[in-house]
Amino acid sequence: MRGQGLHLHLDPVGGAAGDMFIAAMLHAFPELAERALADVAAVLPAEVGHAELSEHVASGITARRFELVLAAPDAGRRHGAETTYRAMRELLENAPLSEGTAEAACAILHRIAEAEAQVHDIPIDRVHFHEIADWDALMDVTAAGSICAALSGATVSLAPLPLGGGLVETAHGKLPVPAPATALILQGYDWHDDGVPGERVTPTGAAILAHLTGGSPIASRPPGRLRCTGSGAGMRVMKGLPNILRVSVFDTASGGIAQDSLVQFACDIDDMTGEELGAAVDRLRAMDGVIDLLMLNGQGKKSRPVTRLEVLVQPQAADRIAARVFDLTSTLGLRRTRVERLILPRESDDSEPLRRKRAQRPSGQETTKVESDDLADAETLHDRRKRARASEG
Repeated sequence: MRGQGLHLHLDPVGGAAGDMFIAAMLHAFPELAERALADVAAVLPAEVGHAELSEHVASGITARRFELVLAAPDAGRRHGAETTYRAMRELLENAPLSEGTAEAACAILHRIAEAEAQVHDIPIDRVHFHEIADWDALMDVTAAGSICAALSGATVSLAPLPLGGGLVETAHGKLPVPAPATALILQGYDWHDDGVPGERVTPTGAAILAHLTGGSPIASRPPGRLRCTGSGAGMRVMKGLPNILRVSVFDTASGGIAQDSLVQFACDIDDMTGEELGAAVDRLRAMDGVIDLLMLNGQGKKSRPVTRLEVLVQPQAADRIAARVFDLTSTLGLRRTRVERLILPRESDDSEPLRRKRAQRPSGQETTKVESDDLADAETLHDRRKRARASEG
């Protein structure tokens, strides 16, 4: 994971929109520009236009701007059945995109569609995008997905969002700011009113932020060294305020050892059968955001056998996973603690016949371990260990 050992802190000074996020990230990570632009080109027909990343100065601050350069004045509009959520998702899934881009882009798109479906009280597959039906909006979703996939493993924190004010013109007429879909996507996030009106956070920007943070905001960041910053400029000019979204990139690795913060939930269960508990644990382990899950046997009150369940999760997914623990188990309470984690740099080797994971120790020694599933067909323990040693060198 390229983002392992990195922490991204997003500060929406002027606001948050898809183009601002992309420009800020490509300012901080210029090496990702080729990947992101290639992914956009895979979904953007040449007759429509092309994506352009350019230098820009916003209120005296050097930034980047990301925009669609149209081949013709009306080339950016899309209409008809192709603007449905299903059609746009299929376009992303079938395009020749970089690894992980389609999955991340579809996840961002799904958040917008889910919010629109709830706002208008219709099934999600009947959602017709309007503002996002422009090619430039689909371009933003694709490029953002590309960047998110490339930096998988990085942790993210987010400063409070600017509230804005007034009305915004949409296909449904004038709507209050934040737009209903934006407000729904970012429920539970911190906002502040800086006195500057207008739409400050767009639905696409909201969906990208929610995707990055797992739908649960984290304002604090782990200790780390500031590596670089990047600023993405919006199109609007604000009086006395730079219309930028800034990303600060922190290196959380020290001496080759990365650091991050996780949340651990724990509870003691003494009134579920082994089958019930096993089914619950399987469902929890399969959830996005669950890092590890451990079951410990012990003796609880009234000398009854008890199973302690410990679930280690990403902070941005904590609330969602806690709710699921309550739904899947009989517990009435969870102990929640913040834990600091140290992580050695590692890489995966997926070559045949046995996949391996290599880790770099602080002493400089490299250790290798074969993926356990690839040894499942070994007839005996001796055969299993022999094959593992031969592959691990």
